[in-house]
Amino acid sequence: MKKQIAILGSTGSIGTQALEVISEHSDMFEVYCLTANSRVKELADQARRFMPAAVVIADENRYEELKGLLSDLPDIKVYAGKKALDEIVEAYPIDMVLTAMVGFAGLSPTIHAIKAHKIICLANKETLVVAGELICRLASENDAPIIPVDSEHSAIFQSLIGEGDNPIEKILLTASGGPFRNYTMEQLATVTKADALRHPTWHMGAKITIDSASMMNKGFEVIEAKWLFGIGADKIQVLIHPQSILHSAVQFCDGSVKGQLGVPDMRIPIQLAFTYPDRLHLNGERLDLLKHPLEFFEPDLEKFRCLALAFEAIRKGGNMPCIVNAANEIVNRGFLEDRCGFLQMGEIIEKTMNRVAFSSVSDYDTYIATDAEARRVAEELLKQGK
Repeated sequence: MKKQIAILGSTGSIGTQALEVISEHSDMFEVYCLTANSRVKELADQARRFMPAAVVIADENRYEELKGLLSDLPDIKVYAGKKALDEIVEAYPIDMVLTAMVGFAGLSPTIHAIKAHKIICLANKETLVVAGELICRLASENDAPIIPVDSEHSAIFQSLIGEGDNPIEKILLTASGGPFRNYTMEQLATVTKADALRHPTWHMGAKITIDSASMMNKGFEVIEAKWLFGIGADKIQVLIHPQSILHSAVQFCDGSVKGQLGVPDMRIPIQLAFTYPDRLHLNGERLDLLKHPLEFFEPDLEKFRCLALAFEAIRKGGNMPCIVNAANEIVNRGFLEDRCGFLQMGEIIEKTMNRVAFSSVSDYDTYIATDAEARRVAEELLKQGK
């Protein structure tokens, strides 16, 4: 029987590459459901190619348009809205859910998929950033494996295979450093969104590319690693690695370091998440170490304040990572819309952290209320800065 896969966020970078993997191994995988936020035409085109049982458009205002584009395909059920996203992942035939949605919006459907005992192929980092304690508890209670898709966490996951309970001294989490690795503070003050969107090694969506440029993305990955691998943030070291060849590594108690290397190709961790513990052939470039130097540097936490703020949020715990995530989504969008400068993003996030009420409670309602309050505060600060 083919594995039935639901892809949340199928029109984004991860979603489209996941469909490439499924195409290459169509004898093993079948798309059960595709979802998108508002890209109706792209979603309809994907539906025509992969013929899923259902498609969901999160933006309810685009339902009729999507319905019309697929009117000649009555076997494909068309749904819309956040509730439909929550419900579709619970469908009985689904074996695994790839959570490739961007932002806080991925939390609710991921929770529903976990409660439905699905295998979670996790690419939505905000899920663990916002609600890591809750998600890990639910995954354990519902026997729902979480397999990381981010290249860094997949590398750590692969490095830990076969190690059992061997003590970990530290996790080495690599980062490309983004396009501004060698910039001065003065240069950072004047960078534009066009500058920030030119990532040197990865091709990603706009939101995550901006997060990579500010290094907030790496801060989020530190929080993810804490929950995925049960290790304190004090044992997670971020290394700037411009070549993006060593995707991350683990140092053990005997001093040994195990890492996973490869060319920057997100199809590799996506396919492994689908096939684990097996590896299948994947067409693509192969790593030639004779052509790639490997360099490593410490991150500058003064220049990249967002990374430092993420570490602060981990140390504080509770709903603080949720506050940081919400504020970051606001300033990220503000930067893309030319409503704030690059360095202002960190300033607004820090002020939001200081203004929103702290809570140590780790339940869904707390996260929903925190997210709403943090967004309101960050938006006010963004307007004040104009």
